[in-house]
Amino acid sequence: MTYCVGMVLEQGLVLMSDTRTNSGVDNISTFRKLFHWTVPGERMIAVMTAGNLATTQAVISQLDERTKAPSERDNALLKGPTMFQVVTEIGRLLRATIEDAQRTNGDSGKGRFTATMIVAGQIAGMQPRLFMIYPEGNFIEASWDTPFFQIGETKYGRPILIRGYEPDMSFEDAVKLLMVSFDSTLKANLSVGLPLDLLVIGKDDFAPTHEYRISADDPYFTAISSGWGDELRTAFQSLPSYSFDGKS
Repeated sequence: MTYCVGMVLEQGLVLMSDTRTNSGVDNISTFRKLFHWTVPGERMIAVMTAGNLATTQAVISQLDERTKAPSERDNALLKGPTMFQVVTEIGRLLRATIEDAQRTNGDSGKGRFTATMIVAGQIAGMQPRLFMIYPEGNFIEASWDTPFFQIGETKYGRPILIRGYEPDMSFEDAVKLLMVSFDSTLKANLSVGLPLDLLVIGKDDFAPTHEYRISADDPYFTAISSGWGDELRTAFQSLPSYSFDGKS
């Protein structure tokens, strides 16, 4: 399983993903799920992946190959004039990759090769944008009403994001919020695991504002994890006590 989050802020975008991939309890591996490409001063595009590993690696590899041997026809990452067109092309590539795998494997391939993606970035002269692509290749865009997307194991970390998110929060506070969300997910689901990859994309930077891998022994993440647990217990104890006789 996977957990990835992309978040829109007034000052830019924040992305975080785990790195665990498992095929049963005795076959656990670490694979990067957060990737990015830049054209200095012109664009910054990032992609996070969840789902079948062969599918997501095939899509990322094809996107990466296109940046190394660009052509006018298919190099959407570097030459797409808008984020909408960039995401449209990535969606087409994802759908074609899934359909090809399912066609090759016949009935046994149905449902086995699906994947979803979060695409974030900015092209010069336009606003930062965030999208989520479904296995069918269609997609939706984040807005101030829905300012973050999750893919993978979403349910454990979502309440943290809903309660803590503010559009004008600082990048530092957004990273802290994401760490709490991921810590809650890690505690509840063994299929999500460290290390975590973090990418901050500042508005009009067109390069990573901050990029970091959070390991199991990271002192800040350890402090967030233990501190959040302590504060939850303190908050719980401060709530009014329940009484069997109906009196407070």
